[in-house]
Amino acid sequence: MKASTYFLIIILLLFGCTPKQKVLFDSLPNTYLIKSDFKSLPDFTQEKYFEVVENFKNNCRSSKAKKLYGELCEEVDTMSDAKSFLTTSFTPYIITTPEDKQKGLLTGYYEPELHASLKRHGKYQYPLYETPKDLIVVDLSSIYPALKNYRLRGRVVNNRLVPYDTRAQSKRKSVNAEIICYCDSQVDKFFLEIQGSGRVTLDNNSTIYVGYNNQNGHKYRAIGRYLVKIGALTLEEVSLQSIRTWLNKNPSRVDEVLNYNKSLVYFKQRKQGATGALGLELTPTRSVAVDRRYIPLGSMLYLHTNIADKELNKIVFAQDTGGAIKGSVRADLFLGTGKKALEIAGKLKSELQLWILLPKNKKEITK
Repeated sequence: MKASTYFLIIILLLFGCTPKQKVLFDSLPNTYLIKSDFKSLPDFTQEKYFEVVENFKNNCRSSKAKKLYGELCEEVDTMSDAKSFLTTSFTPYIITTPEDKQKGLLTGYYEPELHASLKRHGKYQYPLYETPKDLIVVDLSSIYPALKNYRLRGRVVNNRLVPYDTRAQSKRKSVNAEIICYCDSQVDKFFLEIQGSGRVTLDNNSTIYVGYNNQNGHKYRAIGRYLVKIGALTLEEVSLQSIRTWLNKNPSRVDEVLNYNKSLVYFKQRKQGATGALGLELTPTRSVAVDRRYIPLGSMLYLHTNIADKELNKIVFAQDTGGAIKGSVRADLFLGTGKKALEIAGKLKSELQLWILLPKNKKEITK
């Protein structure tokens, strides 16, 4: 073997397999990133740049987006070329993990449609609660900054803070809360809690919008896992549709299954359709829910995935959160309202790659 060949092998061993350096930012202390560029974004040249910029403007209506993108939220109003604005103002970073895992999971959610009444009667028996008046939320971030993304929830009994009532306990006793309406299906009501917001058609033919406001403090547990555990479904069969079908066929076991998830969500009435944690109305296929421990609300992302056997590459906005959304390379795509959105969202579980688009002037800390 020639000396030059040996030299080439040594170079490859020393440099060719060296992983790219991960980058951290002060404002994203738990998020490991790898610097990238727009040429590396799959099918970025096919993106609808003007539509993206219009969504960016809307996103900048939130204080969190303004804090993250600063002057860019003002400069966007004077830009003349949408593509140039994106490519010259932002730097893409691959979102990864300390173990260098760059593939994650994409699921979907939608805005459910329910039927209810303002008064309890007939089939309308399942109350949709506002936040209970005796629910106490404790924020410890001023004392323990590391806990800024956590809250303690409970109520005071004999001068002690105790856990708030579980789903099952709340059904057996009176809840100290205003009731928005009474739904005609506790299964529909349960799926509303999972989706976070929805539209309700009342028995007087009027429509109201409701959205997440709080929860009882108990950890979310997926009922799909419970159905697998008891042998009702296989792991491969689990979807929103299969769970609903099983519950409808087994009405005597609905309470048993739903109560497996001790978490209970409380709502408030809204003036607009599906609304995320930023207070902005969600945009179908442009809004995603994320784990804010890793991805800041208000951030602009690029996703690479497959939906219904078709590749999807596009810019989306982190405008919502969810109890089941855990991890850095993880997102829940909002798909809109209606049966088609439900059909796609209920079955969506796809491998995901994510980039975050940050201002070019953001100071990096290389690891």
